[in-house]
Amino acid sequence: MIKEESHVGSDKTHAARYFNRDLSWIEFNRRVLQEAQAADAPLLERAKFLAIVSSNLDEFMSVRVAETREKIKAGFMQKDFTGYAPPGLYKRLIKRISEMVSEQYKTFREVSRQMGKKGLVFMDYEDLNATQRKALDMYYHDIIFPVLTPMAVDQSRPFPLVHHRYVYLAVVLRREGERSDDKPFFAIVQVPSNIPRVVAVPRRANSKSKHFILIEDLIKHHIHTLFSGYIPESVHGFRVTRNADLSINEEEAEDLLEEIEKELRRRRRGAPVRLEVEKGIHPYALLELQTEFELFDHVFETDGPLDLGFLSSFADSLEGYSHLRFPQVKPLYPPELPLREDMFEVLRSRDVLVYHPYESFDAVTDFVLEASEDPDVMAIKMTLYRVNGESRLIPALAHAAESGKQVTVVVELKARFDEERNIAWARKLEKAGCHVVYGLVGLKTHAKIILVVRHEQNSLRRYVHVGTGNYNASTARAYTDVGLFTSNQVIGEDASELFNEITGFSAAKELQAFTAAPTGLKAKLFELIRRESAHAKAGKPGKIIAKVNSLSNQEIIDELYEASQAGVKIDLIVRGVCCLRPGVPGISENIRVISVVDRFLEHSRIFYFENAGDPEVFLSSADWMTRNLTRRIELMCPVFDEGLKGLVVDILQLSLRDNVKARQLMPNGSYRFVENDSLPVRSQFEAMKVTNWKKDRPTTIK
Repeated sequence: MIKEESHVGSDKTHAARYFNRDLSWIEFNRRVLQEAQAADAPLLERAKFLAIVSSNLDEFMSVRVAETREKIKAGFMQKDFTGYAPPGLYKRLIKRISEMVSEQYKTFREVSRQMGKKGLVFMDYEDLNATQRKALDMYYHDIIFPVLTPMAVDQSRPFPLVHHRYVYLAVVLRREGERSDDKPFFAIVQVPSNIPRVVAVPRRANSKSKHFILIEDLIKHHIHTLFSGYIPESVHGFRVTRNADLSINEEEAEDLLEEIEKELRRRRRGAPVRLEVEKGIHPYALLELQTEFELFDHVFETDGPLDLGFLSSFADSLEGYSHLRFPQVKPLYPPELPLREDMFEVLRSRDVLVYHPYESFDAVTDFVLEASEDPDVMAIKMTLYRVNGESRLIPALAHAAESGKQVTVVVELKARFDEERNIAWARKLEKAGCHVVYGLVGLKTHAKIILVVRHEQNSLRRYVHVGTGNYNASTARAYTDVGLFTSNQVIGEDASELFNEITGFSAAKELQAFTAAPTGLKAKLFELIRRESAHAKAGKPGKIIAKVNSLSNQEIIDELYEASQAGVKIDLIVRGVCCLRPGVPGISENIRVISVVDRFLEHSRIFYFENAGDPEVFLSSADWMTRNLTRRIELMCPVFDEGLKGLVVDILQLSLRDNVKARQLMPNGSYRFVENDSLPVRSQFEAMKVTNWKKDRPTTIK
């Protein structure tokens, strides 16, 4: 099991009240690792959780750890509100990450052993029989060898550019006929990223097992084919993680799209922040790498393959192993909506709430498709933050524009690691005649909203979709999110105002239903939290339930502490980072924090305020982080319909009742599985019963 540790820092005053954001994130990734370690989980799902741990850590190193290193280089020594200065934080981060990586690879070896028992065997070249070797030798010479480029490093050939997060081989050589104590030669070889990382090995006679080998192991065995006249002394893998954060001066950029494209090219040469090497690497090769990348303080040695991210595609690609996966989920089309018919007729009479991934994202796509085809639709406006590669939304928006409709798309070019894809979408939409807007200077557009304006009976009517997650059909199958369809007049008017502020010169107006960041969301949350405190002090019911991905804004935390001390009961469902320290006498004894980590990524942002028996419920795009409240365009939307309010509360209560995959945050910073005498409740598996979830829950007819 993963060891519990305290987040207590050097500044005890701060540490008594807050957890550090980055250390809290590491604890989240540990919870993901726990899922890979769960012996009762399907085996291929355990492998996929290992891949998630790996990709999570890549992003964390390239952004958060990179930022801490930059602060140290710049001489920034000021402590943050949790009591950590950059040098002390960096030291602790590296220690925690090193421990996690060791645990990660220990888990990988165990999962590999278990896969072998189930007939999925990763082989070393030396363990192949003659027939298998012949087949793989041919594969190497025909498919792999022509793609490889050996790159020598010497006085005339400087160290080549090593790309961010690619796997390479470090090769130490000596010339044939020379003594072994002469200075060796050094070269690197990039493992091709456009050839599958896992190669299927021909099945052995009378064997039911499937055998596989990693492409780098195949290259290692044949490395001599790249260096005639030299003898390879050692071949080991290495991988470099670079600073991947973009630095864009938006105010001086003449063309934001072109400026981001330039920054993406610079990202390839970002400062190295992590060097990963295979266990047993030759000392000479290690010194060459450390010198080139100026990473002498911390090197991560892996006892297994570099970059376990390949396990995700490997697990998904296997056919005939459904018994080693979670049962397939077939999202239901929302029963309230007609399948690809007149959705507008339904929405004129009622609001509809859709819960992904248990209900199909096709409902959102069909909303845009129907709007693009409907001759009475005058305009479509939409925000796009992250969109999947085969999205049907883009062609629908393009078709609507080509048909003469006014189509406005706010594309966020700065969505981290999706910049290139979003640039491609923006150009395609512009070419089709859409009005493409890149948001406001200095702000990311993170709100999730679609507005459809339709001509009906000599007037215009607005239809709106507001969501907690991205308009991405792929992630909608793996993330839990909530979306609201409505034709509520007030919400429609607010939607128009919001788009006008983003696309034009309209001054921020006081919205009727919506609350938006950065102009008013933080103040509104303060107001709602303080209202609960006032009710509690007056002896009225005071309760807050909030479901977010991260909670790290100090001001919000302090407001929650004040509410706790006023007697407000607070339940927080925080999937990832949580800087709030619960259960501290005199500060937060009325606050409970849980984290649910399971099959799907908990992603919805939902807020509930008891309001003395007249509850208010909100859906939002915003986490309770400083960046969301001050540096992004975010949206919080009320749920007016009483029946739908009940549905949203059911979602919250289901998470709070989870005693299988929920972990509770303890005052010392550790997380413990929730244990009680109630019958087992696994919230995500219960939520799959969508028909029961919506059963006998009428909505208010308009």
